[in-house]
Amino acid sequence: MPRKSSPINEKSDEKTIESQNEKNEDEIEKLNHMLAAVLNYISDEEVEVIDMEYLLDHTEGLQVWWDQYQESNRIVIEEEIKKSLGELSLKELEKIREQIKEKQE
Repeated sequence: MPRKSSPINEKSDEKTIESQNEKNEDEIEKLNHMLAAVLNYISDEEVEVIDMEYLLDHTEGLQVWWDQYQESNRIVIEEEIKKSLGELSLKELEKIREQIKEKQE
């Protein structure tokens, strides 16, 4: 028979959930602010060429978010590569090894 959770644990869980919800709402607010700034910039008719560096430098929090996004994307790419290595021929693997060696030199 399953045990009932204690009222203390339930209150603790509720506080944890509330805290996480507040963090999520803050993150959504920051992302909305960044998106609005980017859309204002690219919709400006005077801007002929979109300058990514300008956006990253002049949109609060965007550079940090972009760096975090790139790092998480890097991890995904690394995992995809690891999974696909078993499907490659020996010749292809040797070619990759040579590219890695060249990069390390």
